[in-house]
Amino acid sequence: MDHQTAEALRAFTQRYCAVWQQQRHSLPRSEELYGVPSPCVVDTQGEAVFWQPQPFSLAQNISAVERALDIVVQQPLHSYYTTQFAGDMSGRFAGETLTLLQTWSEEDFQRVQENLIGHLVVQKRLKLSPTLFIATLESELDVISVCNLSGEVVKETLGTAKRITLSPSLAGFLNHLEPVL
Repeated sequence: MDHQTAEALRAFTQRYCAVWQQQRHSLPRSEELYGVPSPCVVDTQGEAVFWQPQPFSLAQNISAVERALDIVVQQPLHSYYTTQFAGDMSGRFAGETLTLLQTWSEEDFQRVQENLIGHLVVQKRLKLSPTLFIATLESELDVISVCNLSGEVVKETLGTAKRITLSPSLAGFLNHLEPVL
């Protein structure tokens, strides 16, 4: 496990939860995750869940992605996807507001890996260098990803070679990410 990435993700999650406490006097709340089982759910009110992160309980790797495409995924990405179960979290980096994607449960982890495989298959078909997404942006055409060749965090336009480097590392990106509600 890449401890720098795991620690940076845990630290961002703590900052995110602290902002919820300061601004809303509660744990993080999600309507999108209402009714979806997860070890993160602490309470349900109306049609929303209140959640807190939980330790990841499966093998700490995304080797299914590696096997499906016969590639080696950079260790920081293994750590990112297997450090914790949590709800998606909003943040801002270099003026970009984004939604940091997280794994909600053991079942969700399977879906996440399938989505990563699909993303990589499309990139391979288009002869693009491999990236694995970690966040969404308001524009459905753009995502925040980690380049599997360099380890850099990039803003990429899906289906194109257009990429803008945001950070030299995933840990650095997470350490500079500001939580927003």
